[in-house]
Amino acid sequence: MTSPVERTSLTDLFGAALAQLAKLLQNEFDLARAELSEKVREIGGALKFILAGAVIVIPALVMVLFAIARGLASLGMPEGLADLIVGVAAAALAFILIGLGARRLSAGALKPTVTLDQISRDKVAAEEAFR
Repeated sequence: MTSPVERTSLTDLFGAALAQLAKLLQNEFDLARAELSEKVREIGGALKFILAGAVIVIPALVMVLFAIARGLASLGMPEGLADLIVGVAAAALAFILIGLGARRLSAGALKPTVTLDQISRDKVAAEEAFR
C-alpha cells in the first residue's frame, strides 16, 4: 500500500505535468498567432504589388499602346490588325503582373511552417515524457 506522501507526490507530479501541458499549448497558440500575423503582412505586401502594378500600368500602357498601334498603322498595317496585335501584347503583360502577385499568395508561401515544425517537435517530446 502506498503512503500518503507517495500519493501527494504523484498528485503533485500529475498536476505539474498538466500545468506544463497547458503552458505548452498556450505557447503554441501564441506562436501560431504571431506567425499568422506575419503571413497576413506578407499578403498585404503582395496585394500592394498587384495594386501598384495595376494602377501604374494602365495609363502608361494606354499611351504606349496607342503609339505602337499608330506606328504599325503608319507602316501600312491595317488599323484593326495593329490594334489587335497591340491589345494581345498588353494582355500578356497584364497576365505577367498578375502572375507575379499571385505567386506571392500561394498556399505554400502562406503555410505556417514554423508553427507546424514546433508542434511536431513538441509532440515527440510529449510522447517521450509520458513513456
